[in-house]
Amino acid sequence: MTSILTGLLAIESSLKRPLQPPKVAVGYGACTDLLIHATDFLNYTEELVKGVGPEFTVDEVNDRQELLQTFAYYFKNGAAAERIMPNTELFKELIQIAKSRHLNSIQWFLGGNAPLMSTRFHLEGANTTSSCARRNKIAGDEIPEDDIHLILEYKSGDTWGPFVAPRANRYILHSDRNNPHLNSVEHFDAAVRNFQPRLLVISGLQMMDSYKFAHGVREARLLKVQEQISLQSPTTLQHFEMASYVEIELLQLLRQYVLPYVDSLGMNEQELENLRQVLTKGRTTLATDWNPRVATALDQMRDVFQILAQDYYRNSTGLPHRRLLTRIHVHTLAYQALLTVRDSQWERTQIAAAKAALTAHRHVCQTDMINPESALLILDDSFATTAQNKDTASRIQLNPQQPVPCWNETIVVNDQKSLPIEICVAPVLVCRVAKKTAGAGDNISAAALSQQL
Repeated sequence: MTSILTGLLAIESSLKRPLQPPKVAVGYGACTDLLIHATDFLNYTEELVKGVGPEFTVDEVNDRQELLQTFAYYFKNGAAAERIMPNTELFKELIQIAKSRHLNSIQWFLGGNAPLMSTRFHLEGANTTSSCARRNKIAGDEIPEDDIHLILEYKSGDTWGPFVAPRANRYILHSDRNNPHLNSVEHFDAAVRNFQPRLLVISGLQMMDSYKFAHGVREARLLKVQEQISLQSPTTLQHFEMASYVEIELLQLLRQYVLPYVDSLGMNEQELENLRQVLTKGRTTLATDWNPRVATALDQMRDVFQILAQDYYRNSTGLPHRRLLTRIHVHTLAYQALLTVRDSQWERTQIAAAKAALTAHRHVCQTDMINPESALLILDDSFATTAQNKDTASRIQLNPQQPVPCWNETIVVNDQKSLPIEICVAPVLVCRVAKKTAGAGDNISAAALSQQL
């Protein structure tokens, strides 16, 4: 464990920072997070929770039963989730219960993907601007309920009725009326135009998931996002941060309006399998294996990359401003996996993977100093590079002195085109006692990106 930590820190410290801080613009939206321990807040009620099987699905949460059922489903699977509650009165009641009955245990934080990622980029030395033109209040009764996101966190081993959490994670509930409409897009337009960033990050689009828009409104807002990102200079890299999506219609719209125009994607293991299912089968999957084998995740990454590359070469001549995806970052509990196209604008993939792994521990443990005694290694000491052809699969041995293995491959896109890629995998020193999982993905993804600009 100590050797792996030393090796990761050595890779992290090898970054030579540019003389000029890279410019990063991050959109969209912001909120206030109210953090509370899930099993203290929600009372298990057997009568309400029954009937939650493997195929259980609810896109939105309308009443107490649906709240308890959806929480039970994701809790027992250890899967992160974010759901909208159109029932504003019930949502306000939940917020008031948290503030009155759990006053001494709740925590307030600035929330939303854009401010969290922007803050991390700033901490890593970037010059940032974001779409969050709003006040920075993070506590107090004056915050409107529809601006609050309720973060129900739980630790590995927590129990709730008959269920045991296999890992630390969070269930997010909101009744947001502002962020689904991406009200900051127009304000962000002028800021980005004047700023001329090296990197533009698109995040927060999951706020549109399952929200009841008037006919054509969501498509119009996503078209505005497409216009914004498609008009950027070719020298501005563009990254889309995935999130918890359940609505197939929205994912299909993202495939049309966003995915063809970005250079990079970031996601967790659940979001990776969800995206692969959408691209290959036109459907979503709710909760997947919370700790997938490296070979499985790498195969899914290759599938996503290949399909989007095929789309690019099929349509690049007729549709201007489209971009070839050249980077995928998947962050899991046990490891960080990065796939980049060789000789693309993404450099230092190994450093980015190491940085992501260290940031995962630091954020979840809420510490700058990593103590090996506070960590455990879930990643096996060796892993296969693919699960699809076990006869030809290479096996990578984890070397504690050089803990981030990287190797080159070639992905066949079509009969005329193949692309050389580099893959790096970094082990995560998993925090034994999780203090904060909300915002982990945003911090991990931004930290990794900051090393490659």
